[in-house]
Amino acid sequence: MRAVLQRVMSGRVSVGGQAVAEIGRGLVILLGIGPQDGEEQARALVDKIAHLRIFEDDQEKMNLSVLDVRGEALVVSQFTLYADTRRGRRPSFTGAALPPLAEPLVGRFAELLAAQGVPTRRGVFGAHMLVEIANDGPVTIILEE
Repeated sequence: MRAVLQRVMSGRVSVGGQAVAEIGRGLVILLGIGPQDGEEQARALVDKIAHLRIFEDDQEKMNLSVLDVRGEALVVSQFTLYADTRRGRRPSFTGAALPPLAEPLVGRFAELLAAQGVPTRRGVFGAHMLVEIANDGPVTIILEE
């Protein structure tokens, strides 16, 4: 399981010109699911993300988590995080989980994050999405579980 976290002032996902999810201050999480991923990886990654101290305190040090700042999360499924570009010029995505595994696991990840106390919204699995990210900092963190 791979995640690209972006600390944001706001985030929004639109499908077909219609907004489907929107958050204020918090995290946009681009989430890739691998074929070996399951509940254990989702739980570990959620725990790491909920408590990762990447928000600034009053002394401008990264000492606060998304929970501490009462931030929100926007989870966007992104199989392209498993792109293999070692050969040729066209990426291969065979390292990404197939939709029957990936779709429910993305949903479970979002449920687990919400259960940690982070208000969580989601993009639309498999849809062509426009993702608007107002990256704050910019702060971008890559995690793998």
